[in-house]
Amino acid sequence: MAISEPTDAPDDGATDADGGTATADSADVASETATGEHYLVEYLRGHVAHAFVVAFFGLYPFAHTFLTGSLVGAEMAMFLPRVQTMITVFYFGLFAMSFDFISGYTGYLSFGHSAFYGLGAYFVILVANGKVPLLGSGTPFMVLLLLAGILAVVLALLMGSVAFRLTGVYFAMITLGFAQILYVFFSNWDYLGSNPRDGIAVLGRQDGFSIGVPYVDSLNMSIGQLQGDTFTWGMDFAAMTGIDALAPISHTIVLGPGEVSYYMVGLVVLVCYFMLQRIVHSPFGRAMIAIRENEERARAVGYDTFRVKMGAFAISGFFGAVAGGLFTGYRTSVAPENSFYFLTAGDALLASIIGGFGTVAGPLFGRLFHEGLHEFLTKEGGGLLPYLRSQLGEGTLNTVIVDGFTVAEAIEVFLNGRAGLYIGLLFVLFVLYVPNGLLGTLRGYLGGTVAGQVAAAVKRRVRGWKL
Repeated sequence: MAISEPTDAPDDGATDADGGTATADSADVASETATGEHYLVEYLRGHVAHAFVVAFFGLYPFAHTFLTGSLVGAEMAMFLPRVQTMITVFYFGLFAMSFDFISGYTGYLSFGHSAFYGLGAYFVILVANGKVPLLGSGTPFMVLLLLAGILAVVLALLMGSVAFRLTGVYFAMITLGFAQILYVFFSNWDYLGSNPRDGIAVLGRQDGFSIGVPYVDSLNMSIGQLQGDTFTWGMDFAAMTGIDALAPISHTIVLGPGEVSYYMVGLVVLVCYFMLQRIVHSPFGRAMIAIRENEERARAVGYDTFRVKMGAFAISGFFGAVAGGLFTGYRTSVAPENSFYFLTAGDALLASIIGGFGTVAGPLFGRLFHEGLHEFLTKEGGGLLPYLRSQLGEGTLNTVIVDGFTVAEAIEVFLNGRAGLYIGLLFVLFVLYVPNGLLGTLRGYLGGTVAGQVAAAVKRRVRGWKL
C-alpha cells in the first residue's frame, strides 16, 4: 500500500523511527549528497552497529563452545544461553518484533496477536500432514512460510476491519477475542487429529523442513531438533595425506543440527528484521509514527489513518505468521497452548517492554534477556541451581542457617521452580524504573539511535575513508 506524505508534516519536531527528526534527516541526506561520498560507503558506515550485532550472533555458537570448554566452563555454562535457547530467541523474537510493529509504532496494542503466530504454525503443520487441499506434503518450507504470511494478511484485514472501529483498550480486547475464538476452535477441531487439545505433530513429512532456495536441493539445509542437517567445512590435510606435520594447517569446522538450525533460522529472522526496518524508515513508517503521536492531527493533515493502520496490521500479521511457521519448522509440533493462547501475545508484550517499545530490534533483545534469565534461574542447561548443587561441597550444603534450615533447603526453596517469580518481579522493576526498555534507555543515554550514534562516531574517526 503506497502512502504519500502530505505537504504539511505531522509535526515539525516529531521524532522518527530512529529517534531523530525529519528535518535533521533531510539535512544529513543533503550533506552526504554534497560531499559526493559513495552510497555504499555511507550505507556501511550507517550500519556499523548492525554489523557488530550480526557478528555477535554469527560467532555465538563458536564462542559458547569455546567458553564452556575452558577453565571457567561451569561458570560460562551458567550464564550463557544454550544454542537451542538462542533458536527460540530468534523465532519468538521475530514474533515480538511483529507485535511491536503494530503496537509500538501505531500505539494500538494487539493483545490477540497470537492469532497470527498460531495460524502460521498450524498452516505449516497441516500442509506437512497433507491436510490442506492443493498443497502437497512436500511443498518447500520457504513457500509455506510465504503462504502462511499471506493467509495471516487476509486474517489481519478481516480482524482490522472490525477492530479498528475502536481504539484503546477496546481495540486490544476485541483482538484478544478473535485470538480466543481461534484458540477454542483449534482446540476442538477433530480434523487436526484424535486429540487436538494436546496438539499435533508432523507425521507426513519424514525429511523435516529446509531453509534455502525452494526447489534447489543443494541450496537448502534442514532444521529441527532431531532432523536437522550437519555441515562440515575445511580440510584435514594430515588425515588425507598421512603426514602429521600438516596437522597445524588442518582445520575442520563441524556444525551439528543445533548449530545449522541456529544459522538458518537466524538468517530468515535477519532478512525479516531488515524488511521491517526498511518499512519503518519509509514514508509509510512515518505515517504510522504520526498516528501514534497524534492520530487526529495525522488525519487533519491528510493521512488516511484507517488505511495506514490496516496496512500496518497486515504487515505485522505477515511476520507474526512467519515466526509461527519457524516455530513449527524447528519443533515439528504445535499445540493451542503454545500458539493461539493469549499468554503467547503476553510474552511478546513482555519482550517489547523489556527491549523497548517502538524499536524494531528491542523486542529481540528483550526476548534474549527473558530467555537468558529464565534459563539461568531454572534447572535446565547449566543454570544457577545445577551450578550450586555441583560446586558447593556436601558440608556447605548441610550447613544450618537458622532453626535447622540448611543451605541445601534454602536453594530448593528460593531457586527451584521460582524462575517465574523473579522474572515477574523484574518485569515490575522494568516498568517502574526502565520504562523505555533496554534499547530505548540506551538511545536516551547516547542521545539518538545506537546505529546512528555508532555511525557518527565511525565517521568522525575515519574521515576521508573512500571505497
